[in-house]
Amino acid sequence: MENNKDLLYQIALTLIPNIGPVFAKKLIEHFNGDVAAIFKAKIKDLATIENIGLATAKCIKDFDDFKTAEKEIEFINKFNIQTFFLTDTLYPKRLLQMYDPPTMLYFKGDADLNTNKIIAIVGTRSNSDYGKKLTDKLVADIAPVNPLIISGLAFGIDTLAHKAAVKYNVPTVGVLAHGLDKIYPPENTKLAKDMLTQGGGLLTEFISETKADRHNFPTRNRIVAALADATIVVETDVKGGSMITAELANGYNKDVLAFPGKTTDAKSAGCNLLIKNNKANLITDANDVITQMNWQAKKKKAITQRQLFVELTVNEKLIVDALQQKETLHVDELCAITNLTNSQAAGALLTLELQGIIHTLPGKMVALT
Repeated sequence: MENNKDLLYQIALTLIPNIGPVFAKKLIEHFNGDVAAIFKAKIKDLATIENIGLATAKCIKDFDDFKTAEKEIEFINKFNIQTFFLTDTLYPKRLLQMYDPPTMLYFKGDADLNTNKIIAIVGTRSNSDYGKKLTDKLVADIAPVNPLIISGLAFGIDTLAHKAAVKYNVPTVGVLAHGLDKIYPPENTKLAKDMLTQGGGLLTEFISETKADRHNFPTRNRIVAALADATIVVETDVKGGSMITAELANGYNKDVLAFPGKTTDAKSAGCNLLIKNNKANLITDANDVITQMNWQAKKKKAITQRQLFVELTVNEKLIVDALQQKETLHVDELCAITNLTNSQAAGALLTLELQGIIHTLPGKMVALT
């Protein structure tokens, strides 16, 4: 019951007019994660919070639509939806680096959103046969490194990426621009079911009954860009959702990779432009992705060297022990497990990396060498 009460306030926070992810994050931090306290605070206290002001404080105090939040909890319980609030342990760690991380995420499925290898495959909705073949071969050849493949479940390259993942038994997650009560486009309903059956999932920050409105898609794309270690653009014109995703990924300091195409082909014009402007690295196959991301198989020699190294400080040993339990960890998760401060962890990680015991990966992930 207490958990439902917390969830009620958490969902309600996302429903307040003029309170987007940025303001929500600020309020959560100010009240040390106690969301109920936000609703119970006096308007004068809310107004004094940096960048909140009187108008926004009034929106909080005037909010009374808890029935919608209660209805969403009923939907969540009925369909076994997982929720990840910004402060939850299982919240996707890669999204925490965002300026505007989703306050609440709704997830249907079994995929690990904190797994150590995540790639986004995106592109045009009106793909060519060239794009179809590229996507299928990319997924087939990258399957051995066991990545999680994410995309937007849209027509075209998105759909092809999800279908290929199902075909080659690779978990895949569709990030949606609407609630989990529907699938858009409806033609992908069976595909979505296949994705769930095979250990993938469906992820959204929108409550049920949210329509797939045009402005929701760029909002969705920022999650795709931030959640992936690398965004791979297969085919796209110079405008479109995949170009937005690529730009966002660059802004998050994530790897962006693109397949080149003919200079006369409009469907590859966006890819060529990204490569030309040094906003994407040129790739021709999955091996290029694996090399770029340093996802090659570990060498036995490195493992032997690590086992022989015994001169560890207390903090270094805590980190090594944690990484031996789970192959790869996000820095924030590592700090939570070891109870080390960010500065303590940073110092120990630097020493361990210099000694060749650990190595850093894209997205603030760390792994044993």
